[in-house]
Amino acid sequence: MTFTQVGVVGCGLMGSGIAEVCARAGFPVVVREVSGEILQQGLARIDRSMARAVERGKLSADDRDAARARIRGTTDLSDLRSSDLVLEAIVENMDAKKQLFAELDRLCPPDTVFASNTSSLSITEMASVTRRPERFLGLHFFNPVPVMKPVEMVRGLRTSEETLARGRAFCERLGKTVVACKDYPGFIVNLLLVPYLLDAVRALEMGVASKEDIDTAVQLGLNHPMGPLTLLDFVGIDTTYYIAEAMFQELKDSRYAAPPLMRKMVLAGHHGRKTGKGFYEYPRP
Repeated sequence: MTFTQVGVVGCGLMGSGIAEVCARAGFPVVVREVSGEILQQGLARIDRSMARAVERGKLSADDRDAARARIRGTTDLSDLRSSDLVLEAIVENMDAKKQLFAELDRLCPPDTVFASNTSSLSITEMASVTRRPERFLGLHFFNPVPVMKPVEMVRGLRTSEETLARGRAFCERLGKTVVACKDYPGFIVNLLLVPYLLDAVRALEMGVASKEDIDTAVQLGLNHPMGPLTLLDFVGIDTTYYIAEAMFQELKDSRYAAPPLMRKMVLAGHHGRKTGKGFYEYPRP
């Protein structure tokens, strides 16, 4: 059975992208944020993203207008009651996610499917605070959502086959490529990516080479589109730090222990592109 309306909780970088691709695929979308100001910022991000798609010939102006008309913003969580799929894209914090899903579980009908966009946290643990663990799965999109093709579809210990089939069909309607994995810290991409990124920070911290030379060596030597420190700035140094910390707490593997330099940068507010300063400096957003 297909979904008919999608609810998205969070209208930040990931939530706004998810709302956009759902609307462009024909789904009515209700996106919720905690305040009107943050919501307007997220909706403006969607408008800019679709304007760029029109400029590049990826989207017609008529399709842009139709997609935008399918998106409704709200600050009231109860407005998601009519959605038969609710996607969570809030801060990467287990306690915050569990609190949200417990509240959604009280608000939404029993047959509503819940999904988390988490990039590293346990789907089984989130589902444990609901009465619908068989209708709970992970759908991890990648930034920028309108451009990046993969979605990691994560099966919790109690996720049903029907829920997985519906999740796959939904993602394929969005034009995404589904990669399926079990509920393991970091799933596929971050399990492999995070140690690489942390090692690049350690190399800089130890004075092995300058940030520019580390990035250039990897970019040209491994034929990557960007070096690891540039990638960290793009993803968000704080985001990667919290993912690494969560994986370290779960696995107790030193490969996932964030180096001191990274923690200091997070504390200083040097989070990368989104704050104007990370390993490099950028125009203020």
